[in-house]
Amino acid sequence: MAKIRTLVELQAALDEEMSWRVKEIMTFRVGSKKNGVERRYYIRAGVTLMYAHWEGFIKKSSETYLCYVNDQNLTYRNLKSCFAIFGLKGKLNSLNESRKSKSNIVAFDFIVGNLDKVANLSLSAAIDTESNLTSKVFTNIATSIDIDTLEYQTKFNLIDESLVNRRNKIAHGEYLDLDGKEFGELSDEILNLMRNYKRDLENAASLATYRRPISAVN
Repeated sequence: MAKIRTLVELQAALDEEMSWRVKEIMTFRVGSKKNGVERRYYIRAGVTLMYAHWEGFIKKSSETYLCYVNDQNLTYRNLKSCFAIFGLKGKLNSLNESRKSKSNIVAFDFIVGNLDKVANLSLSAAIDTESNLTSKVFTNIATSIDIDTLEYQTKFNLIDESLVNRRNKIAHGEYLDLDGKEFGELSDEILNLMRNYKRDLENAASLATYRRPISAVN
């Protein structure tokens, strides 16, 4: 992924990631309003596409934000724990899995000895949507990059039932009873969730909430 060093670069990357997804979803929304049997095709395909963009945007935008945090060149000590973990996870896993004292000592010493070095976050496969971005998976991803999910909780049932469950039914060849009006309302809701997440990432970057509070560092 290209370097993202400034807020302007981050916002541009998120804008680009969002804009093409909105265009595709809106194309199917228009199709869902057509008369005749073809409307059903647009709705069925549209729900599948909408889920793909929901999953794709959360994953890609989260990775973009992580890239921005990584490119701030902060030390592990100056990052909140949830971000430092992305660079130290391998050693943390060693502490968790190894039963050998020597291996644990080496892993612990490595962690302590690197706290004042510039963080190198492992971005490869850092964000895992599990190919099924339910509210539970979304919460785990958001929490891993310090995004509060409280305001999203009223939409968890919508995510799980109206989007993910419907998408899974279509993927398994089941019939979907959804009219154009309902499809339009669902697309509005999902696009708003995506926009809100984008806003939260931009706000977090602007306020530098990824930094560990000074009182905690000293």
